[in-house]
Amino acid sequence: MHSLIPHAFRLTQGQDLKQAILSYVQQHQLQAGSLLSGIGCLSHANIRLADASQVKSLPGPLEIVSLMGTLTPEHVHLHIVVADQHGHVCGGHLMEGSLVSHTAEICLAAYSNLHFHREFDANTGYTELVVSPIS
Repeated sequence: MHSLIPHAFRLTQGQDLKQAILSYVQQHQLQAGSLLSGIGCLSHANIRLADASQVKSLPGPLEIVSLMGTLTPEHVHLHIVVADQHGHVCGGHLMEGSLVSHTAEICLAAYSNLHFHREFDANTGYTELVVSPIS
């Protein structure tokens, strides 16, 4: 029987949001997963904007408005939207160096019947998701 396995955890002040989620995936040996929700606040965010190579650095305080992604054992592909104290929002690819200020509550799901990994795709120029069934 295949199942969806829920996970939930809390990150605390100073933790790197992306690295902490990847560490959780690796520590729990998750082979395929999705980030279902993430809420909390950041003291700093690094976000790569759509189709850009540069990273936008945003000082906090910032509220996480949306956080989602695909989780593989070697890589987490995460998109984030944050709002500043004036309600201005910015979103894109979550990059390393995005630091939790007070807390971040993370809920994710692992898929017991799938294995996710990434391979380079010459058409896109990026490593893209490859989904393999587990019998």
